[in-house]
Amino acid sequence: MSDLVWSRDGLDWPHREASRFIEAGGFRWHVQRMGSPAAPAILLIHGTGAASHSWRGLAPLLSRHYHVVAPDLPGHGFTQTPRGHRMSLPGMASDLAALLRVLQVAPQLVVGHSAGAAILARMCLDGSIDPKILFSLNGAFLPYGGPAASFFSPLAKMLVMNPFVPSLFAWQAGHRGAVERLIGNTGSTIDPAGIKLYGKLVSSPNHVAAALRMMANWDLEPLLKALPNLKPLLVLVAAEGDRAIPPSVAVKVREILPKAVIERIPALGHLAHEERPALIAALIERYAEKLENIE
Repeated sequence: MSDLVWSRDGLDWPHREASRFIEAGGFRWHVQRMGSPAAPAILLIHGTGAASHSWRGLAPLLSRHYHVVAPDLPGHGFTQTPRGHRMSLPGMASDLAALLRVLQVAPQLVVGHSAGAAILARMCLDGSIDPKILFSLNGAFLPYGGPAASFFSPLAKMLVMNPFVPSLFAWQAGHRGAVERLIGNTGSTIDPAGIKLYGKLVSSPNHVAAALRMMANWDLEPLLKALPNLKPLLVLVAAEGDRAIPPSVAVKVREILPKAVIERIPALGHLAHEERPALIAALIERYAEKLENIE
């Protein structure tokens, strides 16, 4: 159990040749870029606890027609953790905007998985990006429901304050079968290579601490109040087998933003884009082509 080092832990990272390290917003980012820089840009943002490896199947497919930009979120994977209290929805949105300015990228399409979808929506509302379409893959737009909602954030903050918790979690995640159970609880079945990569991530105390800090600072209420002002088309991709974020969340989001479109994906789970990347790529390209034909 140790923190991630690119020269060691990045040796088997998917599409390592596409990786770059960029200074932006006061810290170093790990970013993967694929496809022609002259092509329309598409930004991929992963969810809490994941990293750019989550796009290992989807990114190459999209790179045939787009310039793909896929960073590790702050504190996740091989991106450094920023100082202060920036591991929040507005903080991460602001830091990603700073990264895009350094990269000189203005994405025409954006794709966010889980919490990544909320971050992209916040960026759109802030005016830091102006895409034509925001694809939400099992997007985490609503606070945790039920009785747990009132104490989830304070509990996460308490865990973050205890310096031993991330190390303990990382140690437990190294036990045989632990990662498989974590993934299985989302309703998804992914390949052994994916399991190994998630195992690498959750065995890192720094990565675990960043995910916990992100959850502790997560506040979706301001985003939900502003969501009716969202400019791009919001495509809510909802996997029917998602045990982490049920399809009913997409229905509730569309009640807030009636112009949003729901695309239901049968059978797959929370990591649908890892289970069937070609299916998700085809969906994205279909909407992009439809928009081009209208214009």
